[in-house]
Amino acid sequence: MADLSNIIHILPLMKSGDDLFSALEILPKYDDMIRTADVPVRLMALSDLYRIYVPSNMSLEIYSKMYLALLRSLQKKGTRLAVQQKNQNHKAVIQQEYSGIMGGSDSFTIIGASGIGKSSAIGRAITLITENRVIEVENPYTKIIPCICVQCPFDSSVKGLLLEILRKVDETIDSKYYENALRVRTTTDMLIGSVSQVALNHIGLLVVDEIQNVCNSKNGKSLVGMLTQLINNSGISICMVGTPESAVFFEQAVQLARRSLGLRYDVMEYGTDFRKFCEIVFSYQYVKQRTEITDAIMEWLYEHTSGNISVVVSLIHDAQEIAILSGKEILDLETLNEAYQKRLSMLHDFIHPVQRKQTSTPKKKVSVTSAGVKIPVREGDSGEVTIAGLVSVAKDDNVDIVQLLKEHMLVVEVAV
Repeated sequence: MADLSNIIHILPLMKSGDDLFSALEILPKYDDMIRTADVPVRLMALSDLYRIYVPSNMSLEIYSKMYLALLRSLQKKGTRLAVQQKNQNHKAVIQQEYSGIMGGSDSFTIIGASGIGKSSAIGRAITLITENRVIEVENPYTKIIPCICVQCPFDSSVKGLLLEILRKVDETIDSKYYENALRVRTTTDMLIGSVSQVALNHIGLLVVDEIQNVCNSKNGKSLVGMLTQLINNSGISICMVGTPESAVFFEQAVQLARRSLGLRYDVMEYGTDFRKFCEIVFSYQYVKQRTEITDAIMEWLYEHTSGNISVVVSLIHDAQEIAILSGKEILDLETLNEAYQKRLSMLHDFIHPVQRKQTSTPKKKVSVTSAGVKIPVREGDSGEVTIAGLVSVAKDDNVDIVQLLKEHMLVVEVAV
């Protein structure tokens, strides 16, 4: 049994640095001999790519933020204020008299583009923080769920979210709050009091995913208002997770903005982290002919995924699947491009493959070697080598344009 007066020892020790990175990382076991196995076996094993988790700075920040939020929430339980709040919540259910004693500003957001790994990072953080166990407290005896994850209803229904919280609690500690609420046909106002009481007794941290659903719903502000009231009446920490469009919603008014301070992330930039991620995922090969990843392939992956790691995994997975089924049995630019054209066609409008900008200071003139001959290349005002400039040089000097293109940018030749 745990004692809330010594709350800091209830949770696992907080990790940091290399220890945290190693604990978060998931690399499925891989045997190179799998490449000689039968087709069905290799296709089934190929799904291991989706289990790979390579931590980034985002993962470390999310872990720290959630650990401290849970710690603050648990510290409030068992205090004198918590007892007073329980009495007020009882009045809220019976007499509809709402009064928040616990108060607090323990809500925060995690906002980022779809597919960058927010939910995966949150899941890994919760696993480390809670070790997938329920905390049992004595005097008075109660069970505390360190973290509960729910999804914002597509219509931002306040009652729907409150009932889902009760259902998750019942699922974890084998209680009957959800069943009782349905049986007596509890109103939304009564539910807020009931859920506040349940949260005060049994919940440490509440994670509400897909919070961007509030943006295009008439019930959006009502749902955020309900979450604010839940914080005030229970003292628990609430984490709201969504895409960048939810940030626009929260910025509309100060009472919403102050409840949404937190972490914001974008797609990964082309750098050490992206290259390392590509090298790890690319090493899981299930085709017969093994290939090594090159700088050209990593640049192509970045240009055709815009740095979205979920798209990178899907692209490498589908390229290998196509290579195995077609009998090509090799993972190269040709199969990657085929997967991009056939499997990711619906994402083309969101990716916009472009060449990465040159980071070094360009020279006035650049000379290239084609067939052993140095040819001056005319540049635009920006100092970047352009296709139009290369075409002009090819015409003036009677040089093969394909060769020039290959020397300055990534070119994929596809048989027609």
